[in-house]
Amino acid sequence: MEANASLVLSVAWICWAVCDTAAWSVNNFLMTGPKAYLTYSSSVAAGAQSGMEECKFQFGWERWNCPESALQLSTHNRLRSATRETSFVHAISSAGVMYTLTRNCSLGDFESCGCDDSRNGRVGGRGWVWGGCSDNVEFGERISKLFVDALETGHDTRALINLHNNEVGRLAVKATMKRACKCHGVSGSCSIQTCWLQLAEFREIGNYLKMKYDQAHKLEMDKRRMRAGNSADSRGATAEAFSNVHATELVFLEDSPDYCTRNASLGHHGTEGRECLQTGKNLSQWEKRSCRRLCTECGLKVEERRAEMVASCNCKFHWCCTVKCEQCRQLVAKHFCSRRDGAATNHIKRRNRGHKR
Repeated sequence: MEANASLVLSVAWICWAVCDTAAWSVNNFLMTGPKAYLTYSSSVAAGAQSGMEECKFQFGWERWNCPESALQLSTHNRLRSATRETSFVHAISSAGVMYTLTRNCSLGDFESCGCDDSRNGRVGGRGWVWGGCSDNVEFGERISKLFVDALETGHDTRALINLHNNEVGRLAVKATMKRACKCHGVSGSCSIQTCWLQLAEFREIGNYLKMKYDQAHKLEMDKRRMRAGNSADSRGATAEAFSNVHATELVFLEDSPDYCTRNASLGHHGTEGRECLQTGKNLSQWEKRSCRRLCTECGLKVEERRAEMVASCNCKFHWCCTVKCEQCRQLVAKHFCSRRDGAATNHIKRRNRGHKR
């Protein structure tokens, strides 16, 4: 419920900001005002939600696990941090909105949008030509910019960082698109193919942006010049900092705080009480090390708790046409981070590959 409430508030702010900006005009769309907002608002909300769900998946076994406070993207009420984690939130949310708008456009949900056939008929390569129904990412990019980028009303370095990371998310949608083809020719010879571009699975976009998170670039700013506010000197310092940043590279300004410990003011819950993985099938090395990362390295102990699980078993097919199963009970062991006796505040502060996660 809290996550949904936060999402509604975020989208409501997006609407207010969009309707208040000069970019929202008849020159951009054939419709204006509330009608236009209603046309795309459900897709924007669904896209933002899918972005946050992917964030939770990507960081599920890390110290920072994309808490509900990460939903609050806007900077209009209070000064937001510009950490590595914030950069990922902006990118994945922006990507989620663009992805959903693009997909819904291709599905015919919007009257003013359809397939991208701008390349159709052109030779794409040896033995294939462009054709079919490519996903209209240009439409998704344009509308998502209008909604998501409207959150940034300032002109300071933090706002520019957020806008840059929003764009990284949109570029990720484009970078992960895949070419799909259909064969043509006598007797299925496939002498020529018709090909089009389609969106990748959103999980692939999440994996791509997680890699960008690991490689994120910290901006080294001249603090004296930054304190000059929105002056020529301050803008010059920002321009210099961005001069060596690639368009697809996530950027951040501040080191991450200690996510081991609880900090209510920042919305960090700490790792005490978190579940971790020690045993299980098909676990990655990162998952297998989750107990060390979440518990041991944060000065907590790993506590094993046994719980009874009920699941369907011994299922049999009965003619015709039902499947009947028994309900089996099984004790399973789960592991959690718990406080050590007399060591509540003495946790280990260890840097993980140059940044805390």
